[in-house]
Amino acid sequence: MLKRASALVLRRGISTLQNDNLFRIRPSVSEALAHNRPVVALESTIITHGMPYPHNLSTAKEVEAIVRAEGATPATVGVIEGKVHVGLSPEELDHLARCSSSLKVSRRDLPYVVSQKLSGGTTVSATMIAAHRAGIPVFVTGGIGGVHRDGENSLDVSADLTELGRTPIAVVSAGVKSILDIGRTLEFLETQGVCVATYGTSKNFPAFFSPRSGFTSPYQVSNPEEAAALIASSLLLGVQCGVLLAVPIPEEHAAAGQQIDHAIQTAATEASARGVTGRDVTPFILQKVNELTEGKSLHANISLILNNAKVGSQIACELSKQLNKKKSRGTTQQHKKQSESNIVVIGGINVDFIAKGKTKTLQFGQTNPGSVSQSFGGVGRNIADCLSRLGHKPLFISATGADSHSSAVLNHCKHMDTSGVTRLKGQRTATYCAVISESGELSLGLGDMDIHQQISEFYVSQFKRQISSATLVCLDGNIPVSTISYVCSLAKEHNINVWYEPTDSEKACKPFLSDAWKSLSYSSPNLAELCTMNKTLSLQTPEVLPSTLEEVLNVAVALSRPLLEHLHCLVVTLGANGVLVCGEHDAGSVNLKPRKHKRRGKLCAVYYPALTVTAEETMNVSGAGDSLAGALMAGIVQGRDTDTCVRMGLLAARRSLASHHPISPELNSSCMKPNNVQRQKWPESRFIWID
Repeated sequence: MLKRASALVLRRGISTLQNDNLFRIRPSVSEALAHNRPVVALESTIITHGMPYPHNLSTAKEVEAIVRAEGATPATVGVIEGKVHVGLSPEELDHLARCSSSLKVSRRDLPYVVSQKLSGGTTVSATMIAAHRAGIPVFVTGGIGGVHRDGENSLDVSADLTELGRTPIAVVSAGVKSILDIGRTLEFLETQGVCVATYGTSKNFPAFFSPRSGFTSPYQVSNPEEAAALIASSLLLGVQCGVLLAVPIPEEHAAAGQQIDHAIQTAATEASARGVTGRDVTPFILQKVNELTEGKSLHANISLILNNAKVGSQIACELSKQLNKKKSRGTTQQHKKQSESNIVVIGGINVDFIAKGKTKTLQFGQTNPGSVSQSFGGVGRNIADCLSRLGHKPLFISATGADSHSSAVLNHCKHMDTSGVTRLKGQRTATYCAVISESGELSLGLGDMDIHQQISEFYVSQFKRQISSATLVCLDGNIPVSTISYVCSLAKEHNINVWYEPTDSEKACKPFLSDAWKSLSYSSPNLAELCTMNKTLSLQTPEVLPSTLEEVLNVAVALSRPLLEHLHCLVVTLGANGVLVCGEHDAGSVNLKPRKHKRRGKLCAVYYPALTVTAEETMNVSGAGDSLAGALMAGIVQGRDTDTCVRMGLLAARRSLASHHPISPELNSSCMKPNNVQRQKWPESRFIWID
């Protein structure tokens, strides 16, 4: 598609850090989330640093058993050999319980532990990050950290508190330990905007081993229904901070609280005298207190954790029930007037700023002459735009802020069905800035894409009817993992064809973190993204991407082969080299028609060389790949043959390159009629059998 600037034509960027590839979601957890069943996240520092073996292992197993008994799925979070696991197998639990070299992993420690491929137990803050990433709204722990005494001078404040201020997770705990400055802890949480409520009959804020700390919570909830309603309101408001539910220790174990508190003061004094500081303080004090109380503190600790697990699971089950009711009601009330569509696109919507230099090379650190233009993009929006211009009316599901950028982009998209786009107050519409050289090469890209996390499973599930009846559903890689898993579960249940557009190599792995990928029908990765998909499945990949055409084709075919065990077709975009279409053989080509049955024939690939676009003709490189995918989808839904479908994609991409807009406004159904497509002078394609 490009000869000079074509390295960017069918690609969305290559990132060296494959973010989601660092997370592993256990199948039982991803399945529960996909089917809107309650899941409870659990931390693992209690296993690695909170109790001695074998009490730590037996407690962890008992906590998980309680969660299951209450009707929820447990998801214990831990780091094992550099991978963040959301949900641990019995063998993995045992590994963490026995591992003497496990680290205590907070938010600040995650990058180092992952980069060094180490193992560790996750604290409250790190567990919140992983739970939020997986789409789990409720997290149960023993107690949270807080402001240490004399914290106004030492600035020793737990990362748990700042995490609660920026991560929308409900944390169920027994308050904070009495060795901390509970008053300042509550003040700090107020500053962070965290809603704090005591669970029970009073507002007394608990102090871990004691049901009363001498301080009160701002609010109180009496039962799982009230607690769930509080969490649901926080999630629906999109306030982007956590909720702390403080559960007092059961009264039958509170009697020992005074003795334990006295032991805590003694242990804290000894820790100070010995110079124990930072992350080592809590494990030291817990061990010392256990000795001083002759095991009573350990028994009380286990009891309050089990009680928290029971209460938290009941809240999670009620929250799931309430959210599912809201989804059902929302589907009926909000979308009953929506037009039916045989295509649904779920993905990002951006305002793009394209800065093109007027010199061969750009000088960083100084002003360069050039031109700056604004356009409207986002992978999902681009594909929906392309389909709309080619005679379809796909339902586009996305999220924007309630700001001027949102007004401008929605005004530009009047020809599209944007009834599935939600505008959220207090959020920023996604923006992307690309700096390209005179020749069209991308020099720098910057994106503010946080809003894409609001395209949540909860929001998307309100369109279940439209998704379940669609001929084709397209997902872009910007949306959360949990949303992708949810749509894939619908695809499996209703036999829907789903197209995954990876967006970039960082996001390409998202469906492959679980078995969700096996429900995909189509995907359109570039070679780097295809490598990421294989790596995520622990399959062998080349250390260095090939350079010659023959090597590129051989590697692309080899990497496509294992994925085609479940996918119907792969469209591998090769930049300057063109496109490789891989799938089931049919009449001398690849069968692109929507899948109605499992593969029966042999596998093959067809290579389509690139069309030439000069540097002078290149105005925009941000939408060519999306144009290719959108036009391909249009051809498939229209029942065109494979050659025509691919050539429609190549023509649409070329128009994108020559336009200031990601999707050319001149793109229409007439220019994509078979006669017009065939009239072009096309380079000869090549047929390849796949063993």
